Amino acid sequence: AAPGARIVNVSMEGLADGSLDDVEVLLRGPLPADVFDRLLARAPRLTWVHSATAGVERVLTPSSRARGVVITNARGVFSQPIAEYVMLMILAVSRRLPQLLELQHERTWQPLEGVELRDLTVGIVGLGSMGRAVGALATAFGCRVVATRRRSEEGTAARSADLEDAAPGELRLERVLGPEGLPELLAESDFVVLAAPLTPETEGMINAETLALMKPGSWLINVARGRLVDERALVRAAREGPIGGAVLDTFREEPLPPTSPLYDLPNIIVTPHTSWSSGRVLDRSIELFCENLRRYRLGGPLLNAVDPSAGY
Repeated sequence: AAPGARIVNVSMEGLADGSLDDVEVLLRGPLPADVFDRLLARAPRLTWVHSATAGVERVLTPSSRARGVVITNARGVFSQPIAEYVMLMILAVSRRLPQLLELQHERTWQPLEGVELRDLTVGIVGLGSMGRAVGALATAFGCRVVATRRRSEEGTAARSADLEDAAPGELRLERVLGPEGLPELLAESDFVVLAAPLTPETEGMINAETLALMKPGSWLINVARGRLVDERALVRAAREGPIGGAVLDTFREEPLPPTSPLYDLPNIIVTPHTSWSSGRVLDRSIELFCENLRRYRLGGPLLNAVDPSAGY
C-alpha cells in the first residue's frame, strides 16, 4: 500500500522500537487514551490516526483535537457479525431458548409457545453502518423496524468502505426519528437495539427515566458501548419491570467483574464483548486500512473520516 514505508511497532504501554520523530500515520489498536496522548506528544509529524475499532472516544482526545489530527475508524468492518449476533438473541428470546435449555437441564418435558418475528417491532437507536445492518436482517425476518438517528446522512463525505457495510438484503424502515423520538421508539419496540456511538449526548441515555418508558416485557440489546447504559438502573428494571430482560455484550467496566449483579439475573444474558468477532473481521480491517494508506500516499480523501464535532 505504501512502498518504502518505515514501520515502527508500539506496545500497549507506549514503548516504541524506533524513533517517532518522522511518523505520519498511526494504526491504533486498543490503546488507552493516556498512552495515545503521550505518543502524540512524541510524534510531531503525526497527521493521521486510523482506529481499528469503530469507537474513537480514546483517540478523539483534547490533544488530538488541538493538533487537528485526522482520525478514521473501522466503521462497517464489524457490522455483519454484530447484526447476526443481534438476530441470534432476538430469535433466542422470542423462541424462549433460555427456558428450553433450563427445562432440558431439569429433564422436564414442557412445550413453550414462541413469538413469530413478523409480530415484533425492533427499535434501533443509532442508524450508522451497524444499525443499518441490524435493520436489514430484521427486515429480512419480517420484523417491523423503527429507528432514531442524530442527523441525516445526506452531505456526509466519509462513507464506509465497501466492506459489507450493511447486511445483505433490503433495509426497510417504517419510521426514522430524531433523538427527540427516543421515548416514542422505547414505548413501541419489543426489542431495543443500542447501536449509537458514545458521545457526551449519548452517555447514560438508557437510565431509570428512559427504562420506565420501555414497552412492558420488552428487551434491551446493547452492542454499542457500555457507558450508554446506567447499569444499576438496568438491574432494577430487570428485577422489577417494566422490561422483560436485556442482552449485554458491552459494559462500563471490562472485563465485567465476577461480583457484578448482572451475572445473577435470569433475564439478563451476558456475553464477553464478542458480538463483533468473526473469521472475516481481520481481513476486512486490514483491507480498509491499506486502502486508506494508498489514498493517504496519493493525497486522496480518506474513508471513514471521523467528525470531531459529532464524536464519530
